[in-house]
Amino acid sequence: MTTFEGLMHGLSVALHPSVLVYSLFGAILGTFVGVLPGIGAMAAITLLLPITYYVSSEAALVMLAGVYYGAQYGGAVASILLRLPGTPQSAVTTLDGYPMAQNGRAGLALFTSMISSFSGSMLGIIVLIFLAEWLSGVATKFGAADYAAMMIMGLVAASTVGSGRPAKNLAMVVLGLIIGVIGTDVNSGLQRFTFGRTELMDGVNLVALAMGLFGAAEVISNIRNTERSTPVARIPLRELLPSRAELKRLPAPILRGSTLGSFFGALPGTGSTISSFLSYALERRVSREPKKFGTGQIEGISGPEAANNSASISAFVPTLTLGIPGDPIMALMLGALVIHGVQPGPMMLENSPDMFWGLVASFAIGNLFLLFINLPLIGIWVNMLRIPFRWLYPAIIVFISMGVYSVRGSSFDIAMVAGIGIIGYALSRAKFSPALLLLGFVLGPLIETNLRRAMLISRGDPMVFIERPIACVFVVLTAVLILWSLISAFRKFQ
Repeated sequence: MTTFEGLMHGLSVALHPSVLVYSLFGAILGTFVGVLPGIGAMAAITLLLPITYYVSSEAALVMLAGVYYGAQYGGAVASILLRLPGTPQSAVTTLDGYPMAQNGRAGLALFTSMISSFSGSMLGIIVLIFLAEWLSGVATKFGAADYAAMMIMGLVAASTVGSGRPAKNLAMVVLGLIIGVIGTDVNSGLQRFTFGRTELMDGVNLVALAMGLFGAAEVISNIRNTERSTPVARIPLRELLPSRAELKRLPAPILRGSTLGSFFGALPGTGSTISSFLSYALERRVSREPKKFGTGQIEGISGPEAANNSASISAFVPTLTLGIPGDPIMALMLGALVIHGVQPGPMMLENSPDMFWGLVASFAIGNLFLLFINLPLIGIWVNMLRIPFRWLYPAIIVFISMGVYSVRGSSFDIAMVAGIGIIGYALSRAKFSPALLLLGFVLGPLIETNLRRAMLISRGDPMVFIERPIACVFVVLTAVLILWSLISAFRKFQ
């Protein structure tokens, strides 16, 4: 079966009325799950998994996939309007999305996120259709040393995310790495920095950290503002659309973010969270006005949103073609496939063409649903800003508590959010970047795991990072980034 024949066959499967209904249901549910801060697609898919026993395999997988990429759309809403990351992937969207909302351009920020999400998803689908086999081959060539070198390069590149304060940027990255170390060492089984608390044996909860740094810190910083200083006027439709000049600035970051997301999403163990942060770092690096990032730059929304949505689609590449889940949500999707008697792997295209091509076609249909659902809702979402702060902040605290508690069922995590919120508020007052802390936390455990694995395989020989071509490329790029930063700093002192 050729690619075109497979795609046409997939459309016939995805357009079946029963599959279409479940695709729409998954997309709508995913959007609202993403809007609710901290809930996330993981909890929703887990709750829906038992329901899949009673529907066809195609409808079940299409519904679960709709929840997954629908949450990427919805996650940007709370990030932009309330500075609450609806999903971990949308945490970086708060950096420029929330300032745009504060400047009275919430509608434009939401429109940008929706269009960028749709474009990134469509480009991710194209990658999945035409490059799935090639990308799966590339993914199999990545070893532990390659992953470690790639992640280290990501952290070095992340120093560009800040506001031009290298020492503060480095401090935030290191703090994130230290927090990522907390928990049980997977190799020795020893507890690190848990202080005897069993709740910390599994490490710090990512959702709790994101909610504390962005949500609770925002509540604390605005605790005295019980009323809005300026009324929020009704926004006409034409003000939701970007100007011609802003429209010209969208294609390049969307293309860069989609390319980045498609690549990293196809690599097992990376995923859309890393893609969105690295996309933001890239946009700031290539921008002519990097110091304006964090004040409401449209590129700071379009690039990361395109990246995380593209990555959410290309994450199916290793799951479907290799049977290797790239993240916990993909592990759930893998389990759902096995439940329905579908064996993911290189033979899936031949043994289960209905499932593979039907799922791929449903991605395009589901994202069209999401675009038509979310664009008319922009006006409704913007009206959230009309709610008085004295009503809004208690609701935010409730949503934060519900979202964090739903992940692990631990009241300790709620207390942790409060503590992290106080720390996040202090850091923001001192002009530190919480995004760098979160990125260090996400990448740190992955770097440690792959670094130790690479050293075990090479019997302690660090030359493995030079001898492997892929790792060597990343090491050279890291050295170039460091040298470039040192030269830039030297020029400033002249």
